[in-house]
Parts: sequence; structure tokens; C-alpha cells
Amino acid sequence: MLIMDEKIKASEVLLTGLDGEDLGIVSREEALRMAKERGVSLVCTSLMSSPPPCKLISKGAAKQDASAQKREEKKKDQPLKAKEIRLTPHIEDHDYDTKLRQCEKLLASGNAVDLVVRIQGKEGAKAKELLEQLVKDLAGSGKKETGIQLSGKQAAVKLLPL
Repeated sequence: MLIMDEKIKASEVLLTGLDGEDLGIVSREEALRMAKERGVSLVCTSLMSSPPPCKLISKGAAKQDASAQKREEKKKDQPLKAKEIRLTPHIEDHDYDTKLRQCEKLLASGNAVDLVVRIQGKEGAKAKELLEQLVKDLAGSGKKETGIQLSGKQAAVKLLPL
């Protein structure tokens, strides 16, 4: 949460100018006066230190920062989305590479991936082998959440981003 202008309660602030130049420790009143003169906002970047670091930001940029920060917090609160990638036990090399790249892209963007292999008849061992190979090839971008689960019609494993 951004604390701006009159809402800053500290008596002294560590001030940074519009172009990132260090203006040193100044009183709150002095910092507010400088912000008003330049037609900008005074924004506190952290309350964890004393004096709190503050910077001068144009009014539009300060509002954009605040809304961007709110969006980021909302995004973090959402549960991890799991994307399902379907395969067959008799997959061609080129198709395998395509699915591998797709999985890497999804894991890199922070999504969990469900790898599902459809099974017909006695293809269980081949499906498990395929999933083990995929998990090994994706070790750089994701780790297994669950073991490989074989059920009647499918074999599946869930990968989480690193």
C-alpha cells in the first residue's frame, strides 16, 4: 500500500528527487513543500526504516504505481491455475518436443501443469514411461507435486513451477 503526501506521519524523511537524485534527510514539511512547488506527489516507499525513504513522483505515475501494486497483490492471492496437457502413448518425436515446449512455457509463466496420457488396453507401462521421461525433461522448469497416478483410462502427473 502506498502512503502519499499528508498521510505520511514521520517528522523526517529520506528524500529522493524526481530524477532519482538523493536529496538527503529533510523534514516532512520541507518535503511536502518541495512536492507542492513542483506539482508532484510525495510517496513513502517503505515504513520499515527510520527515517522512511520517500520520493517525489509525478501525480499520474503515483496513481499508476498504486493501481499496479493492487493488481499484483490480487494476482498473488489467486490460487495456482493448473493447465492440462493431453498426450497419447504413441507420440511422435516432433509432437513430443512441441508438448515439451508448451509445458516449459506454462511453467515459466507460473502455471501448474497436469500431464495426462490417455490409455487404451495394455498401454499403462508405455504411458508411465512417457510421463517419467517428460518429468525428467522438465526438471529445469518444474517439480512433481504428485507421483505418477495410473487409473483405468489415464495416467497423470502434476508439475508445479519452480
